[in-house]
Amino acid sequence: MLFLGLGTGLGSALIVDGIVEPMELGHLPYKKGTYESNVGHEALIKDGKGKWRQHVADVVARLTAALEPDEVVLGDGNAKELEGLPPKCRAGDNRDAFLGGFRLWEEINEGRSVSPSATGTTLNTVRTGKDKEYGSTSGSNHEAPSPETAGMEGTRHSL
Repeated sequence: MLFLGLGTGLGSALIVDGIVEPMELGHLPYKKGTYESNVGHEALIKDGKGKWRQHVADVVARLTAALEPDEVVLGDGNAKELEGLPPKCRAGDNRDAFLGGFRLWEEINEGRSVSPSATGTTLNTVRTGKDKEYGSTSGSNHEAPSPETAGMEGTRHSL
């Protein structure tokens, strides 16, 4: 499965045989910029929904042809701006992403007395040159949200 997050930029991850591989596909060259600069939030505002939707369809078609996933999940905040979904695509929900993240956290920390809500800390918080290059102020984008994080209201699921 290929996940494409249509938000501020273009998030991407490939899941093969249960292994999640985060990717930076949004940084690949496309037209006079990158995939991200053509399907991110700024492009939606600058180009309008019609042109933005055409770019999303083209980017999804190119990535599907190159990576040959069984399915493509389109998620994040701007996915709702699509009128229809490209072939082999389904809409994802951010709540599913949070639940999946919590399951991975539990699997990684199995046998340890650590949980994201117990620690209130983040994973991988070592600042890198990449953080500085891309303007990160947090030192990492791998924060483990607690179940009290906005968007996690409602029924709790056991992990």
